[in-house]
Amino acid sequence: MTVKLKVENVTKIFGPRPKKVIPMIEKGTTKREILEKTGHTVGVYNANMEIMEGETFVIMGLSGSGKSTLIRCFNLLNKPTSGAIYVDGENIVKYNKEQLKFYRQKKIAMVFQHFGLFSHRTVIENIEYGLEIRGLSKSERRNIAQKHIETVGLKGYENQYPDELSGGMRQRVGIARALTNDPDILLMDEPFSALDPLIRREMQMELLDIQTRLQKTIIFITHDVNEAFRIGDRVAVMKDGHVEQIGTPEELLETPANDYIMDFTREIDRSKVLQAMNIMSKPLSVMNGKDGLHVAIKNMKENGISSVFITNRERQLLGLVTIDCAIEGVKNKKTLDEVMTTDVLTATPEEYVQDIIPRVLDSKYPLVVIDETNRIEGIILRVHVLSSIISNSADDEEEETLINPVETVKVAE
Repeated sequence: MTVKLKVENVTKIFGPRPKKVIPMIEKGTTKREILEKTGHTVGVYNANMEIMEGETFVIMGLSGSGKSTLIRCFNLLNKPTSGAIYVDGENIVKYNKEQLKFYRQKKIAMVFQHFGLFSHRTVIENIEYGLEIRGLSKSERRNIAQKHIETVGLKGYENQYPDELSGGMRQRVGIARALTNDPDILLMDEPFSALDPLIRREMQMELLDIQTRLQKTIIFITHDVNEAFRIGDRVAVMKDGHVEQIGTPEELLETPANDYIMDFTREIDRSKVLQAMNIMSKPLSVMNGKDGLHVAIKNMKENGISSVFITNRERQLLGLVTIDCAIEGVKNKKTLDEVMTTDVLTATPEEYVQDIIPRVLDSKYPLVVIDETNRIEGIILRVHVLSSIISNSADDEEEETLINPVETVKVAE
């Protein structure tokens, strides 16, 4: 993957003589002590990260952690006290006024927490505002704005005013407005925190859908660990201006860097974070349909299982046959196709554990994980789901037994 934005030793200190404070930080003086002694506020200290093109990168932390300070460095609303920020290989900290103007108009856009809409402008007039500032003709900006109205699901609301919309709809207007300049990077500073829980969840799903279609580089700020893990490809956790750890949601859950990360993630609902791809096991009970019933019976006996999945030569799922049906089929001289059941429940690799639990519980057989071409990627058993949501304090030996792929096949079948 290509690095889109690189943060290199970035520090941001607020106050009249910020560089004089850096030696105090290096000696271990706390943020609070520095404020009391000098009147300076440490926003961010020595932040380093690489954000890949097309990823949704979440910066998470409690109030005062420095996350909003850092994201405002990316469009130079906050100019770093020291360090460099590279976008497509260029250090934007060194930009002159003209370069910065072009960068803000063409490469980066921001969605704010409280919408920031003009109350006297309609939806479409709000969305096309940035294009108006750039000097585009009315017909040009209207066509572009209409396109993004449809992208965020607001078709039919073009002539409404902000106070006639729900909170979620107003935030959609904000997202559409940010997209009109077709930026490479979209900054989102706690955009959903002012919404009620149901609308917030809806907007999170909408953002994921938009990202699937547009593949922007999204940098998203939140204090909500569940939100961070739900939408982030990777997550950076900040505390007191420091970046404590960067990783995928699964990495932060499974290998926390320190006690702070462990405490931060302790209460998270793992079923809302882990996906099918994270808990599936190698599909040992799979065979090619051309091999017939005798091979199916031999396969099941050798692996100590009572059913086997049938695929074609491309490993695409065709169905399943049980040992009872296979033996009965041999006795009655039937073919594999005649005794095979196609009533097999499936999941995609990206589905979250919480969404597949009902299917796992309802199925007599393992849940099959398939890709977009119907090719088998893995299998999920009830014990996989149980092991994925057990507490971090569970006994290691017990957890190892639960997730052993050979044993799970035998237990489930």
